[in-house]
Amino acid sequence: MKRILVAAFMVLVSAVSVGRSNPYNPDSAQSAIRPRVALVLSGGGAKGMAHIGVLRVLERAGIPVDIICGTSMGALVGGLYSIGYDAATLDSLVHVQDWGFLLSDRLNPKEQSLGDRAAQDRYFYSLPLSGFNRQALSRSGLIKGQNLANLFNRLTVGYHDSISFDSLPVPFACVATDMVKYGEVDFRGGYLATAMRASMSIPAAFTPVRLDTMVLVDGGLRNNYPADVARDMGADYVIGVSVQKEEHKTADDFNSAGAVLTQLIDVNCENKYRENWAITDIPIRVDVDGYSMASFNLKAIDTLIARGERAAMEHWDSIIGLKRRLGYDDDYRPAKISRYQPMGAERKVRVAKLDFRNVSSQDTAYLCRRYSLSEGDSVSIMQIEKAIGALRGTLFYNDAGYQLTGQPDGYRLTIDTEGRKASEILMGIRFDNEEKVALQFHGIFPLRFKPPVRLGLTGRLGKRSMGRVEATVSPTRINSFKLSYTFRYNDINIYHGGNRKLNFTYNRHTAELGLLSLSWRNIMFDISARYDYYDYRDMLSSGNAGAGSSDNDRLLSYRAMLNYNSQDNDFFTTRGSRFEAEYAIYTDNMYQYDGHTPFGILSARWRTALRLTDRFSLRPMVYGRALMGRGIPYVMGNFIGGPFFGHYIEHQMPFAGFGNVERASDVFVGLECSAQQRVMDNNYLSLTFSAACHDDKFGNLFRSLPMAGARFDYAYDSMIGPLGASLGYSSRTNSLYMYVNLGFEF
Repeated sequence: MKRILVAAFMVLVSAVSVGRSNPYNPDSAQSAIRPRVALVLSGGGAKGMAHIGVLRVLERAGIPVDIICGTSMGALVGGLYSIGYDAATLDSLVHVQDWGFLLSDRLNPKEQSLGDRAAQDRYFYSLPLSGFNRQALSRSGLIKGQNLANLFNRLTVGYHDSISFDSLPVPFACVATDMVKYGEVDFRGGYLATAMRASMSIPAAFTPVRLDTMVLVDGGLRNNYPADVARDMGADYVIGVSVQKEEHKTADDFNSAGAVLTQLIDVNCENKYRENWAITDIPIRVDVDGYSMASFNLKAIDTLIARGERAAMEHWDSIIGLKRRLGYDDDYRPAKISRYQPMGAERKVRVAKLDFRNVSSQDTAYLCRRYSLSEGDSVSIMQIEKAIGALRGTLFYNDAGYQLTGQPDGYRLTIDTEGRKASEILMGIRFDNEEKVALQFHGIFPLRFKPPVRLGLTGRLGKRSMGRVEATVSPTRINSFKLSYTFRYNDINIYHGGNRKLNFTYNRHTAELGLLSLSWRNIMFDISARYDYYDYRDMLSSGNAGAGSSDNDRLLSYRAMLNYNSQDNDFFTTRGSRFEAEYAIYTDNMYQYDGHTPFGILSARWRTALRLTDRFSLRPMVYGRALMGRGIPYVMGNFIGGPFFGHYIEHQMPFAGFGNVERASDVFVGLECSAQQRVMDNNYLSLTFSAACHDDKFGNLFRSLPMAGARFDYAYDSMIGPLGASLGYSSRTNSLYMYVNLGFEF
């Protein structure tokens, strides 16, 4: 009899084990002997934020979740929930992210030189080239997705090993699509961050994830609502959330290319959708009307989470009914799994093993020294991410990522890249009501010399055409020498008091030798010599515009410039300061100008941003320029107007109140203050006031009333740059002006 009891006990233990209990989940022992509940989350881009609202309700109801499956954004929310991110943590997490940065390939400005930072604020798209061949210009997605991948790595530290997803605190699966065989790939194991990234790789938007022989893109193309995967994992009951619209379209709805493309995507996402919806016990459809896959602004996120919560509450009775069928009373709450603490930038991990892949030994040594990376020491996530940023930016590597896999005495830190870029092309586009349209391209080509040499080629097409070639030699990390040639064609209208007085057309040839260029974090100091040749083509004057001689000018100048910039953004600045000062001495024969003492020009500007609230900031600025000497060419004079420095002429200074270029006196000092209010996430309203004094002599500068101006701006922070309009008025012009633009200033 005793042997029979022992045998029966062993059979019972085996049955419990076969029931796929999860040792990481405190509720798993009980879930092994009761029906298993799965939560299925659909794809939908930003609309998937609604899943967080549904999770709130399920937690409130006390429903145990034994399995979780998702596609695309559902994979992100589900994957994080499976390792212990509860609804409250997910809510906080999605609100603090800079989604514009994450959904781009931009580098963190803190990890860039001032020159690279300026390029990022000028060009909206970058294309790395792997070599000078036909394949070099091909790219399988607009965005590589490196910033998203790095975020996933940070959020899943502790789960970087290749594991079975059944061993997670909540067993998890997500879906991707293999473009090679156009088949569904169900991730039930592997690297969690890689699986989530693959499931979210929207074709043509994000570069696919290459894994073994597969090329993986968004799972929504094959299974956007994977209830069948949950059933295969042993789910007895399925609670499902869909953020897909249920629409009944007619022929009249397809009257644009966008409508046709959207429908093609929707048709693809229909794969298995109706069948999977039919096998869902509690189907929750969220109303996402008015929102799209790209609605990542904070107001949209708040609304979508609230709508998800509301949609789940409409099924409250069904949810509580399911809980009772599981054998629990209404007051029951499942034992909580250990709540995952997101990795903050300052949190440290012990590095037991350090491994660099596809990084040169010289660069490896530099990164270890610069960011204090060494085996046996504890390093912060911030240190690791700074090293990754340096690889992508300063050291010019094609992408860079990291993994932290568990070791008996800490973590193995693996930093991997796709090797050095052969070159990179940056592209910018701009529309405005003055120049109409302008395009600019900038190519960066590293040359294999010692010390390193970088060749830069820039071309601009528009009313102000420009071509530039520059070679930079960098013997050390902080010092470089430059040699450049620039050709510019300018066709400028010069105004006086709001009336056009002069049309000025000229070619400018510039050769510059950078004798010393020191760059360290936010500071750059340059000493250079420059030769300028101004070839005046046409100068049409209405009355006496004071243009002076039309003879061509040849100028040789010696220059020193100090630049400091800690701004978070050049256009929508909310914090940080910028200071720039330059002094130049001009000659025509290396030591004199026109037979007498050389003339000098001193210019400076300082602007800071005072962030008073999360959405409101003040930006005061003081700036000026002074000409000192005799016989200074007209083209070197002070020109003001518009919202930007150097908009038409290199030394043009902005002034609120008029958009045209106006000539000012030889000594100019201006004061500007801008109040900026962020509306929703990507919309900005600002009011700017300017005042300035100018005269031909320092002593008379403040003897007359200053001129004043004001400008009201609206701008939308779009992918290709600010889209906005300005309305201004000044005491100098006594008239209103309007300016409309789209794109970064270049």
